[in-house]
Amino acid sequence: MSTRAILPVRLSLTAGDFYTLWAPTWKEQGSEWQAFLGDDESVIVFSSPEELLAYLEATPRHDLSDHPKWAQFQAAGDDRVVPAEERHYDIVGAPNYLAGRPSYVNVAALGGVFQVARSLAEVASAEQARIFFASHSILNNVARGSEHYAGENGESEWSGVGRVVLANWENVVHSLDGAVRVADRASLGEEAVASAAERIRAAQQDREEERARAAEEEKAAAADADPYDASIWAQAGIDPVRVSIQGKSVYTLRTYLGGAPVFLGRYGEIFTFPTAKHLTRWIIENDEHDLAGASTWSDLTSAANAGELEVAVHPDNSYSFNGLAEDIRKGPDAVDTAQMSKAYELLADAADWAKDDSLNSFLLANPRMQDYLAYMLGSTEAAGYVPSAPFDDKAQAWQEMENQLVKRFSKF
Repeated sequence: MSTRAILPVRLSLTAGDFYTLWAPTWKEQGSEWQAFLGDDESVIVFSSPEELLAYLEATPRHDLSDHPKWAQFQAAGDDRVVPAEERHYDIVGAPNYLAGRPSYVNVAALGGVFQVARSLAEVASAEQARIFFASHSILNNVARGSEHYAGENGESEWSGVGRVVLANWENVVHSLDGAVRVADRASLGEEAVASAAERIRAAQQDREEERARAAEEEKAAAADADPYDASIWAQAGIDPVRVSIQGKSVYTLRTYLGGAPVFLGRYGEIFTFPTAKHLTRWIIENDEHDLAGASTWSDLTSAANAGELEVAVHPDNSYSFNGLAEDIRKGPDAVDTAQMSKAYELLADAADWAKDDSLNSFLLANPRMQDYLAYMLGSTEAAGYVPSAPFDDKAQAWQEMENQLVKRFSKF
């Protein structure tokens, strides 16, 4: 059974913004399900979160009451009905996302709208919307994210999505408008709605106070500063990196310039060393590499020449791939997701720095592996996907991704 939650959402339709609950695809007893809050007649939406809360308190039976996570949802605070900002789906305004370039923000927002609109169309039998999504396969790639549109034909395909949406979206929105029923506030009772509004405000205030306390605790903890923060590496903004993979460990350096990773290397080759001392000696004698252009590189070379540069790898910059493939083969419960997340971070960083699309191409050619990683790493792109045995193909795919990284190393 999927552990995905029941989500409060805000939907922008023709008549305005409405609130309801959405249960993205989950699996139960071998079957897949998806649902919105509703009854035997239709999906129900509300003009405010307090109306939604008042309805839930007055109506014990509805389309979500049998959801396996309903009791858990109900046990949350009174503000459980208030959507997070990322759960606002501007259905009527979807064409606006296509007016710009396929940036991360635009593609992610449009992908969310497509996902919730498609789900609403299926659950509420909105025929025109269902036909639209079933008839245009070009829409499916939006869920792959902005990287899908970074290739040679990306802009052209993004424009193709725009043409399809502009030609059909008015009918889609009209179909979804007719698929929902707006709850009558009067039938809920003004007193009940007012009480719900007050309790939501109180719950939000409590949560804000809790966050403030957590921030204070974090500030107090920061008083015990990490010694690494005072090192020359932290001051230079260039970090030693240790990679343990396929039974060996190598050292290199990495920084971020303008948010983009830059490794010690050149032309896509990462210069790696078997020990920290080898790395330090190499720094003294070489300056033909991508990090040489960093403004603080001379600080490191000066320290190295003075014999004052000691390579210290912060735990955040230590990456271990050891045992991951074997654990993947055993099943999801055997995998240390924190270890996998860090390892995948390094794979992505290396590919980004090398301007090499091989990792993305590999995942596009292996969509099940892409779904598996999204599920294991907690991405919303994994909606509805649950890994199932055997996992040998996932382990083999992970090993191939490891091999891509190792091939970038100068010495291994």
